[in-house]
Amino acid sequence: MSRYVSYRDFDWVLLGFVLAICTLGVFEIRSATEHTKFAGAHLKQVYWVLAGLGAMFVVSLVNYQMLLEQVHWMYVVSLTSLIAVLLFGQRYLGAKRWIKMGGTHFQPSEWVKLILILAVAKYFADLTQRELSWPDFMKAGAIVCVPMLFVLKQPDLGTALTYLPVALMGLFLGGMRWKQATVILLILALLLPVAWVKVLKPYQKERLSSFRDPDADAKGSGYQVNQSLIAVGSGGIWGSSQGSQTHLAFLPVPQTDFIFAAFAEEHGFVGALGVLLLYFIVLMRLTQNAQTAPDRAGAFLVMGVVAVLSFHVLVNVGMVVGFMPVTGIPLPLMSYGGSSVLFMFLALGIVMNVRMRRFVN
Repeated sequence: MSRYVSYRDFDWVLLGFVLAICTLGVFEIRSATEHTKFAGAHLKQVYWVLAGLGAMFVVSLVNYQMLLEQVHWMYVVSLTSLIAVLLFGQRYLGAKRWIKMGGTHFQPSEWVKLILILAVAKYFADLTQRELSWPDFMKAGAIVCVPMLFVLKQPDLGTALTYLPVALMGLFLGGMRWKQATVILLILALLLPVAWVKVLKPYQKERLSSFRDPDADAKGSGYQVNQSLIAVGSGGIWGSSQGSQTHLAFLPVPQTDFIFAAFAEEHGFVGALGVLLLYFIVLMRLTQNAQTAPDRAGAFLVMGVVAVLSFHVLVNVGMVVGFMPVTGIPLPLMSYGGSSVLFMFLALGIVMNVRMRRFVN
């Protein structure tokens, strides 16, 4: 089956809103780091965005059906890369999450998200029945849980959690029954105490508990949440040009996990609301592209991207305002980080790929 591919069908509107978010991120990274040892990080972010744009255009030209046919090999390579991190990865702050490649650090767990989106889309697209059988349900869970366990071993709880939306979106669209949803909730309820005792590290437990009462350990585990709340609150309606929490280094890692707090301090409630509106528009455009996908696999691919992006935004913003625990999940397209930026643009390349193949000759 041949497909007519043209950049006239490229979603330029979506790309425009994505680049608007990236631009705001670059300026905020510059503002947050200009008087720190990370000065110049905004230039590296520009390079990553340009590299991501190039990768997006390349991926958009490769028929996604061909990618789906080869996804089993990609899945094997992704598991191999996660094992390589555990064996040869660079340890930083007690965790092995990166592999050093030349002068840069590559985080395989980020691009594994893209492989999981492809793998889950392929799996559910090949199913013909409208409702999931129990074996199909278990297989779909295993596809996501296996790499998730490797990432938890690093340990990287934040990234591991970002794999869950891919599975849940696939199960929901694939015909999950209420009984199966109930079983998931019961299993999670039973496993949470076990995970708390056996899996989570002490510092992870502190992070998960401190957001409920950050003042209980204001100079320890609650420090990040407290400083973030002060930054957001001090921004007021229109923002503070001085940005004391950010510029005086009270706010931790303002260029990565807490970039939304830094932005809210300098641009106020209006600026923060504007950023959230941009993300909302991007998510709506992505959903619209899923509705016009040429086949079931294409729709699953785009909605997988929607699930991951939504989860990242909700958790990161919730973390900044004290509604979610600090898990190290970056704000997509705004937070500094090459692996995160490349993942998002590769994911957008898949979305454009699907959109450009809407018409069949």
